[in-house]
Parts: sequence; C-alpha cells; structure tokens
Amino acid sequence: MRYTRQNKILELIKTNKIETQQQLAEMLNAEGFNVTQATVSRDIKNLMLVKQNRGGVSCYALPAYSKEDTNIKFQRIIKDTITSIEYAENMLVIKTLSGCAGTAAEAIDMQNIDTILGTIAGDNTIFVVCKSKELAPIIAEEIKKVTIQ
Repeated sequence: MRYTRQNKILELIKTNKIETQQQLAEMLNAEGFNVTQATVSRDIKNLMLVKQNRGGVSCYALPAYSKEDTNIKFQRIIKDTITSIEYAENMLVIKTLSGCAGTAAEAIDMQNIDTILGTIAGDNTIFVVCKSKELAPIIAEEIKKVTIQ
C-alpha cells in the first residue's frame, strides 16, 4: 500500500501545485487513500520531496539529482518493486508490485540508457523496448543483478 500511495503522491505533485501537507493529505483521501498528515509527512521525507517555486507558488517537487544520486534511487526502486523480468525479441516484460510500474519505469527512463528506446508502464507491468534483440537479454540480466543484491 505504501508504494501505491507514494506513486500517487508523485503523480499528484507532477500535475498539481501542492503547497502543504494538509492539501496533499486531502487530495490523497479524495483518491481513496485513508491518510493522516503524519503519514503524508513520512512519505514526503521518504520520497525526499522538496519545496520549489513554480509560478510564484512554493510547492512540493522532486529534487534535482546528480547522476550518482539517481543511480542509487534507481537501484532501490528496482530492488523494492520488481518481481520478475522476462524478454522476447527486443522487448522486456517487467512485473512489479501492484501500483509500482510507473515509478519503476520512471527510474529506468531516468538512467538514459542508450540501448533502451523507451518504456511503457501499466499498473504492475512495464514494457521496455531495446534497440535490438541481442541487447534484450543483456539489459534483463543487468536489471536482475540489482534485484538480487
């Protein structure tokens, strides 16, 4: 449930100017999540959200990350959410915990891996298109290495 809720938080802060924890809690409750301000506070800390000025309004956003920070977050998200990886031809099919595919796909996209053409995420499934069928098993193994650690 935590990953699903945190995924929803990321979605909400990308599409709305959220200024306060109370406002975020109200939006989550409207989406069917029964949360308190204390839960939202923990989620904000866990997601390492920051306040940024957007159009004259100070609202929650993801911080800018260095490549090293992004790699650490990518590995944590992959390790915590991916349940299986299979490939066929030049595509990977990655299964995640329910509600986590979007976050995991975003983590993959943020890596700017030049052998990956793109990702498409549903609720618990990610399709990854690789540049060639020869690269698919290599990329699958690299991602699997992260999930085993």
